[in-house]
Amino acid sequence: MSTMNISLPEALRSFVDSQVSDGDYTSSSEYVRELLRKEQDRVKLRKLIMDGLESEVIDEPMDEQYFDKFRKRISEKK
Repeated sequence: MSTMNISLPEALRSFVDSQVSDGDYTSSSEYVRELLRKEQDRVKLRKLIMDGLESEVIDEPMDEQYFDKFRKRISEKK
């Protein structure tokens, strides 16, 4: 693991320190890593949503039968 030093304004540093002292995290590094993981997830989800919006529109209703067929297609690809 490589090291990265960041500078924070006092208000942000105090906030991070309070999150650590509240017992949710063992260190400020752990807290920042968790924030970065959540941001990665948010970016991935946004990309999936945008890809979905740009994809072909389906004509069939998204009801129980649709999802049954969808699950079947997925299980056949495994």
